[in-house]
Amino acid sequence: AQTRSAVGGGSGSALFSGFRALGLYSNHLPHVLRYHQRHREFYLVTAAGRSFHTYNVSNALLQDITCLAADRMLVFASYGNLLHAFARNKEVVHIYDGHKGEIHLLQPFGDHIISVDIDNVLIVWDVQSEEEYLQLNFDRAVFAVSAIMHPSTYLNKILLGSEQGSLQLWNVKSNKLLYSFPGWGLGGVTTLEQVSAIDVVAIGLVSGHIIVHNIKFDETLMKFQQDWGPITAISFRTDGHPVMAAGSPIGHIALWDLEEKKLTSQMRNAHSTAIAGLSFVQGEPLLVTNGADNAIKIWIFDGPGGSGRLLRCRMGHSAPPTKIRYHGQNGQQILSAGQDGTLQSFSTVHERFNKSLGHGSINKKKSKRKGLQYDTMALPPITAFATEIARQNDWDGIIACHQGYITCTTWNYQKTSMGAHKLKPKAFSKNKPLDVYATVIDITTCGNFAVIGLSTGHVDLYNMQSGIHRGRYGKEKAHEGAIRGVAVDGLNQLTITAGSEGLIKFWKFKTMDLVYSANLSSSPSAMLLHRDSGILGIASDDFGISVLDIETRRIVRKFSGHHSQINDMTFSSDGRWLITASMDCTVKTWDLPSGCLIDCFLLDSAAISISMSPTGDFLASSHVDDLGIYLWSNCSLYSLVSLRPLPADYEPSVIMLPGTCPTQGHEETSDEMIDYSSPEQLEGQLVTLSSLSESRWKNLLNLDVIKKRNKPREPPKVPKSAPFFIPTVPGLIPRYAAAKEENDDEQQSKVVNLGVLAQKSDFYIQLEEALSSNEYKSPLNILKEMGPASIEIELRGLAPDAGGSVEVMKSFLRLIGTMLNTKRDFELAQAYLALFLKLHLKILSSEPVLLEEIAKVSTQLEETWIHLQTLFNQSLCVLNYMKSALL
Repeated sequence: AQTRSAVGGGSGSALFSGFRALGLYSNHLPHVLRYHQRHREFYLVTAAGRSFHTYNVSNALLQDITCLAADRMLVFASYGNLLHAFARNKEVVHIYDGHKGEIHLLQPFGDHIISVDIDNVLIVWDVQSEEEYLQLNFDRAVFAVSAIMHPSTYLNKILLGSEQGSLQLWNVKSNKLLYSFPGWGLGGVTTLEQVSAIDVVAIGLVSGHIIVHNIKFDETLMKFQQDWGPITAISFRTDGHPVMAAGSPIGHIALWDLEEKKLTSQMRNAHSTAIAGLSFVQGEPLLVTNGADNAIKIWIFDGPGGSGRLLRCRMGHSAPPTKIRYHGQNGQQILSAGQDGTLQSFSTVHERFNKSLGHGSINKKKSKRKGLQYDTMALPPITAFATEIARQNDWDGIIACHQGYITCTTWNYQKTSMGAHKLKPKAFSKNKPLDVYATVIDITTCGNFAVIGLSTGHVDLYNMQSGIHRGRYGKEKAHEGAIRGVAVDGLNQLTITAGSEGLIKFWKFKTMDLVYSANLSSSPSAMLLHRDSGILGIASDDFGISVLDIETRRIVRKFSGHHSQINDMTFSSDGRWLITASMDCTVKTWDLPSGCLIDCFLLDSAAISISMSPTGDFLASSHVDDLGIYLWSNCSLYSLVSLRPLPADYEPSVIMLPGTCPTQGHEETSDEMIDYSSPEQLEGQLVTLSSLSESRWKNLLNLDVIKKRNKPREPPKVPKSAPFFIPTVPGLIPRYAAAKEENDDEQQSKVVNLGVLAQKSDFYIQLEEALSSNEYKSPLNILKEMGPASIEIELRGLAPDAGGSVEVMKSFLRLIGTMLNTKRDFELAQAYLALFLKLHLKILSSEPVLLEEIAKVSTQLEETWIHLQTLFNQSLCVLNYMKSALL
């Protein structure tokens, strides 16, 4: 077995290992579109935290990626002042170190890669040798580099744009400035893009202008203007339509006709944040866009009017999740509610199974007419929800309450949309008080009823199929304070409610009568019921945790150790572990049977919500200011993990959140796991058996019977070897001579009886030495290593007529007495003593010294056995009572 060392400091978690992140697709960096000639496919590369995605996923870097680029063979990603080159989308093959400032621009350039940092230093790297080919320094006050591109067919030349609005054309081979473009006086350059025509470049400016300029003749061909702020990205269609797409900081995309020089259409609210990147696929009517709203979208232009429609997308939450819960019993879907107001389902198997249930709305039809930006019917973010799959095919199976809102909404997982009902108490239907809102909800196991707790102390019951109000708990209110938790048991017998005034109440589910009420030591902040085991977890405002058994209605466990507000709790599938997450950035696992803390790990970002998989393989978590959902694999399923309690002064170190790439294995630190060996005897008063197999001692008394049974009936006969010359009988007629029969009686035994000449064995010598030293460990170890036949031979040799002595026999009896005193190897002492008495009973009765020694052994044996027999009788009595009594 292995266990954690009992030292004050600790490293990571022994129970959970970071596996992967879900729901991360894009950030504020523009995507890269690359074409693989051998595969004849386009690959989309986007940055997501420390990894980049190609739909195949890269290995993670040490920090978040700050810049991204790609050529036909490699993907380049930078963080800080380091630039990495990836091959096959996963392996880091080159690292370029030379910048002092953070890299913010990258441009692949044939066999070279050009990088620009925030200190205005431009370096041209040789891709294979990782050496600097050229370095250019620019004065930030005169020319601060803000954009870079390589004009088509311009050999060894790059075009640089600046924050001052001017452009410069450089030959990087000769290190010469070829031409300077003074600019247009409309603000700095944000982006540069090659037009499908040679020598023509599109320049995006901070003012919202787009300049289509011929750099060969320094002539402006066209000028466009958008009223949505700076130009964030530009792309051109290459499938025969002269259309230019331009992105904006507010999520709109403008489509311009280059022939008619006018705006053809607008794609409003393509993203909820700034358009980070947009690219038309070469030769196809497809536009790929990404933004900081964590979405990648592909638009197809196949309809009239020149506007694009959404073909497919990969999107997660655009604001951090507030609550996550596993949906169903297979552990493959995680429902997540975010601050962006959406409810989404993420698959732990593959991204193609992800679903978005949409944004909550008071009136769907009005919301569709007004659009997202002007939607006054949108509901606030979901703060809590409950899900049940029992009747989700028949009606809505999800109930949710919203931030500061009294109405609770139903959702349909099968239809991936908002449900048919909005559950609101009749008492508040006419007047709308501002300070009344739903706080907690629960749905029954059968999927028929929903229980909703309000901030006023009311608890209402609704039918999920019809949305009808079925009753209210309590005469007027269930609690005086706000409801902090509601739960219904697995058989719809009890409803449990917890109020901020510090009371927990048990109600009959159907009749709504109060059954039991108890005071808690502190005001509860959250409550969670494990229905299969009937265990209720209660988090308190004093950062403590109480565990209550709903059958006995008693608090069975109390835990303390968090130093800040407890955000969420979850039970393991078997109900043995309670896992809690707190604002002190720790996630702790409490073992309910032993009542101890068995695991704790520290994160750099506090977990807002956690949920354990019904299959027990993953723990899911969402964190402060983080868009992803992180999976932690349960190490106890595939490796040996110690569940011994952590010491009181255990201090965990910070664990990094897992990346989007699944980890290949569980890493163990050698200094934290040490070999554990059980002691030979747990306690000196306990009778301890040896670890030898029964065959080594059980048949010692029956050896003569076994030998007699296994003795062969006749000795094996050796076949006679034929002579080389076959003998014949003398005479005229040749006849072979008959073989002579040997007389068995003439054979004599070849075994020599040495008698008194036999040498003393090691066991015999050790017994002689033990008479003076009184140390019997060595002779006992020799006996343990022998087989039954060897033990019998050794004990026979102790008798005086077999070469032994009375003193050695006395020493053997003292060996048995020592074994009985220490209470170790109890069954061996019984077997050795029984064989000794069987072999030497006549000698023992005739020797007074041996009689005196065996009387002492008999007294020890009787005392030990009487004590054992009393314990056996007590256990048998209790067992018989439990088997026969009517409980």
